[in-house]
Amino acid sequence: MSPIIRFDQVSVASHEKTILSDVSFALLPGEKAVLCGKSGAGKSSVLKTLLGLHLIKSGTVYFQEKPLTPASVQAIRSCAAYIGQEPMLAAESVREALLLPFQFKAHRGRRPTETGLIEVLQRLQLPAGILNRQSSRISGGEKQRIALARGLLLGKKLYLLDEVTSALDAESKQAVFDVFSDPQLTVLSVAHDPEWLERCDIIFELEAGRLTQAAHHGNT
Repeated sequence: MSPIIRFDQVSVASHEKTILSDVSFALLPGEKAVLCGKSGAGKSSVLKTLLGLHLIKSGTVYFQEKPLTPASVQAIRSCAAYIGQEPMLAAESVREALLLPFQFKAHRGRRPTETGLIEVLQRLQLPAGILNRQSSRISGGEKQRIALARGLLLGKKLYLLDEVTSALDAESKQAVFDVFSDPQLTVLSVAHDPEWLERCDIIFELEAGRLTQAAHHGNT
């Protein structure tokens, strides 16, 4: 099986400062990986590099074994759901936020029904009534789960997650864990939550922009 994501000796610069140095790793389809390390270690920079938001100084990033280019960045963005700590829902109400992508030609024929919206919200421990609430009046944890719901409705298979369980209570967190137990979903995440780390297949340790360790679950 070929990796869905592969970094080959990747160094990245931002504002003339090197933020990743010779980072190499691979992630197979269906694997769940987490990037760990202190603040400023380069964890979020890995996700942003994959999305084409950072300049690659040297090395190559591969997505489905194709080098990262302006064209392949679009392929990544169409396949992936990026969910940060404070997602932008870009709509006035939660219902409008969930349906927003289905206004575009690529997804217009797959617009979910009201029942479909409610079902995906219930999977994430969100009440049906939240559909009518203003996006500006919901919590950060709710926004994260709504962004995840939007990814699920779009059928995304690759998820790039930045601390998505940090604002969740135990019940909501378990719902997110259950969603990502799906073997068809590939996950590259940034997290400090011990429970999240316990559920990941691979733990990548970063220090000062360098990958210092890659441990498969259960190994040291």
